[in-house]
Amino acid sequence: MEQPAWEEIPRGIVLPVQAQPKARCNAVLGVRQGRLLVAVTQPPEQGKANEALIEVLADALAIKRRQITLLSGATSARKRFLVIEADLAQLSARLYHLLVEKSSSRSSDHPG
Repeated sequence: MEQPAWEEIPRGIVLPVQAQPKARCNAVLGVRQGRLLVAVTQPPEQGKANEALIEVLADALAIKRRQITLLSGATSARKRFLVIEADLAQLSARLYHLLVEKSSSRSSDHPG
């Protein structure tokens, strides 16, 4: 299973994200070309989608919202977030389990 291209820097961990604003639901959808694919229902207006992305990422990674900051891509679908005070191995494991659960639920929804 593909993992996002996490990058450790002195200040924390950089997570590349591909945003899908105005989606039907808020969810981590998977990984595409090294970027975590995240859907949010908010439109890309006045930072609403960016705030929703932070909330979805915090929930998915089981960390606090204050630990995530948008580094670049404020007006782009391709974004980079900085995650502070977190362990890369734990984040990676949490995300892996989340994506495996999502993959299993899709498989059980569509047997055969």
